[in-house]
Amino acid sequence: MPSRPLSPARRAFPWAVLAGIVLVALSLRGPIVATPPVIGEIQADLGLSATASGLLTGLPVLCFALATPLAAWVIRRAGPEAAVLVCLLGVLLGTVVRSAGPAPVVIVGTVIIGAAIGIGNVVVPVVIRRDVPWQRAALATGTYTAALNAGSMITSVGTAPLAAVVGWRWALACWAVFAVVGAAFWAVLARRRRRARLPDPVAARPDEPRPAGRVSRIGWLLMIAFAGQSFSYYAVTAWLPLLLADTRGLGAETSGAIASVFQIAGVVGAFGVPVLAARTPAWVPAAIMGLFWCSLPVGLLLAPEAYTTWALVGGIAQGGGFTVILSIIARVTRSNQEAAAMSARVQAGGYLAATFGPPVAGALHAATGGWAAPLFLVLVATMTFATGGVVAAVTARRARPGGRAA
Repeated sequence: MPSRPLSPARRAFPWAVLAGIVLVALSLRGPIVATPPVIGEIQADLGLSATASGLLTGLPVLCFALATPLAAWVIRRAGPEAAVLVCLLGVLLGTVVRSAGPAPVVIVGTVIIGAAIGIGNVVVPVVIRRDVPWQRAALATGTYTAALNAGSMITSVGTAPLAAVVGWRWALACWAVFAVVGAAFWAVLARRRRRARLPDPVAARPDEPRPAGRVSRIGWLLMIAFAGQSFSYYAVTAWLPLLLADTRGLGAETSGAIASVFQIAGVVGAFGVPVLAARTPAWVPAAIMGLFWCSLPVGLLLAPEAYTTWALVGGIAQGGGFTVILSIIARVTRSNQEAAAMSARVQAGGYLAATFGPPVAGALHAATGGWAAPLFLVLVATMTFATGGVVAAVTARRARPGGRAA
């Protein structure tokens, strides 16, 4: 059966849209990971407690979940381009506010950043679904995921040196350049789309089939999988350095380097999933990423001396798992409106679960005095991802418009 025909947007702008997605991604994680390298300076300057300082990284993740209904509303009323611009301008505004006032203003800026990124999280799968042929959805999603990891790495590595020269406020504010460049690019892209008089980007085409019950079930399965993915990612990100320091006696610099391996390896997973998807049945990438994810807590429990290997394999899983979930959304949804609704539901549930990852894992560590219980908790979460992801992928194989296996 022939594949989904290309719209004018797909023929005219595919590479421009992919470049735009990369520019958006650079602004979707960097503003959050920029604060930990200078948290000591922020605490000293603003007089923040440890709890209040934790809000600078934890609060945006909660905002990801709470902002998803707003994201779906903006996409429905104004279209994906407008939603992208709202996201980038919101990140710009929040970054400026966070860098320019006392503690309450810093918190307000952090909330603005989190809400804006929440909109971006939801709209990118909609753009991919609309403008990328379904056969290349995994590649586009992998590129997006890789750019997320690249943005995180750049800001994480660069913030402290910048702060040493210009202070923490200007160091955080400097990263707004990504949002400025991205907003300018998307303004041009939106103008080109309007001039080309392309169809309404939100409404489903008349010939598109109505959503099936199976597609709805896929959405719930993906939400479960994404909850496991996000819970695991944020719990490991928060506690891996301390775990390595406690269990292997590593210094702060070495444990931080291993934690960086976990983050950077996500790029391998992001591009590895499209390669697997092009050569194997749809469930195979989900199963492999699930196996890799589970190997991280199991490995740290049974063979902790190989911590570099487990950080590398787990890092591949966190990048690949994210790509698996978002590429399924792009592949099975039948209209931009349905893509926005499914993306919002999946990410709302996932990021809500993520907010509990670091504190629950930390509470288990405090209660038991060791790391076995937190690692077992991460194992349960990674198994949840693996189960939900594989079942969703198998179901998606039969649910893609036209019925052809993806």
